Amino acid sequence: MHKSAGIIIKDGALLVLRSKGKDTFYAPGGKLDSGETPEQALCRELQEEVSIAVKEDALTLFGRFEAPAHDKDDITLVMDVFFVNDYSGEVVASNEIEECQWVDSSNVDNIAISTIFRNEVFPSLVEQGLVK
Repeated sequence: MHKSAGIIIKDGALLVLRSKGKDTFYAPGGKLDSGETPEQALCRELQEEVSIAVKEDALTLFGRFEAPAHDKDDITLVMDVFFVNDYSGEVVASNEIEECQWVDSSNVDNIAISTIFRNEVFPSLVEQGLVK
């Protein structure tokens, strides 16, 4: 399974989302549609999930990560994670999103976050001084 995800940071906090009926928060993004690049998929998903417009040239690759898919240990998730350097519009949850949260070191342990972001991405962002 191949997904892309976006790192959106505001005031030292990372944007995470929770879908309706789910417990785990994740960074905005999702599965690639047939023929899409990871960048195209992320731009589409950001518009669908949080109503912001992003151009592909506003994305910078943070890294590619692999882990067992959430609740599907027999499937490997490959996730391309990008910094979202610029966007237009305000972050507003779509109908499929139950909750948007901005997390930093003071509140990240209070919520369930997807494995790749909890174990790989978030600690690196803190280490680099990008997230408080």
